[in-house]
Amino acid sequence: MRLRDLPSVDELARSSDDPLSVQAARMVLARAREEIQAGAEPGDLAERMREELDAAREARLRRALNATGVIVHTNLGRAPLAEAALERVHEVGRGYSNLEYDLSAGARGSRQDHVAGVLRRLTGADAALVVNNNAAAVLLALAALAEGREVIVSRGELIEIGDGFRIPDVLARSGARLVEVGTTNRTRAADYDRAVGPETAVLLRVHQSNFRIVGFSELPSVAELAKVAQRHGLPLVDDLGSGALARVEDEPSVRQSLEAGADLVCFSGDKLLGGPQAGIVVGDAELVERLRRHPLQRAVRADKLTLAALEGTLTLYLEPARAAHEVPVLRMAGESAKDVRARADRLAELVGGEVEETVARIGGGALPLAELPSFACAVEEELTGPLRLGDPPVIGVVRDGRLLLDCRTLSDSEVDEVAAAVTAARG
Repeated sequence: MRLRDLPSVDELARSSDDPLSVQAARMVLARAREEIQAGAEPGDLAERMREELDAAREARLRRALNATGVIVHTNLGRAPLAEAALERVHEVGRGYSNLEYDLSAGARGSRQDHVAGVLRRLTGADAALVVNNNAAAVLLALAALAEGREVIVSRGELIEIGDGFRIPDVLARSGARLVEVGTTNRTRAADYDRAVGPETAVLLRVHQSNFRIVGFSELPSVAELAKVAQRHGLPLVDDLGSGALARVEDEPSVRQSLEAGADLVCFSGDKLLGGPQAGIVVGDAELVERLRRHPLQRAVRADKLTLAALEGTLTLYLEPARAAHEVPVLRMAGESAKDVRARADRLAELVGGEVEETVARIGGGALPLAELPSFACAVEEELTGPLRLGDPPVIGVVRDGRLLLDCRTLSDSEVDEVAAAVTAARG
């Protein structure tokens, strides 16, 4: 085919009555010209038009089956939501809501009121505030409490989080000046004490949630830092990161941090809490109010669907046994190896695979040293691509020439879906 043989945009677009046909025709013809100039044949242009139109309407954000054994998998959307959270999202999202309307007073209300009460009950805090993620929560706290002044933080806590973002760079955007104390591996309460000066506004502790320093290391506890802060009349802000409300391995809980003396605690909604992406701040009522009134709060506030999902998740925690069973992250983290093995056995029987003992992890930058005994169904490595491109996609781990489908992060019903996907991929 030569360039002169290509149809016009209008001619190609008339092959379909789809309202997107003109735009699709332009894209198909542009690629065809490039291919002809490169010496290749563009093929059936009408068929390519149909493919282009199908792709234009195909959902890009899709449900996936996590067979990696990483429970809070950042690349796969972190925490899957509980059914109670999904029900709240559907109920609130399908129509109007009282997001910022006080029904009892018949006047404007605050979107923060819907989750503040349950957060206070669960953590023992005086007040609470929700924004769109934990980095925003810490940024807002420092902007409201320390803009133009100094924030003291340990060098061993200036961590890098996902996608190359570094805590010092994020916090610098608050307008506060970071004062680093101690060393990478050893920092003491006395280091903070000596660093306090007339420009100091906040003591900041950043929990090492996504890594651990072992060996010759030392960090002051929250209680020790709280004494330093109280001695100088300064607030202590504790960035807990993963934000456990229930006991998960040895991760410190939000309530423990507050009881140890932290004035504000910032944590994520979509890690160990098992809810939607959110940043949550709890603690002293006067300090939380300063955050709420800061102009940056409007830029980072949570939307109605986030608040609905968070409320649905938090309500489950009022009954700890129910949360352990119904919050997917807690259920997967606490499930016995025997139950995981049973799923792996069933999957292996359905697809003709082999059961292999493996290790699952919490993920999401939480509990980096924790290893959960798990079992996977091993199938041919050649299925990796077809399974990833299937509907729904199935994501596993390639190891030693085989694809491992870890069953700790698959539910009972998902085992049947994975089995069907494996059969389809082989066909």
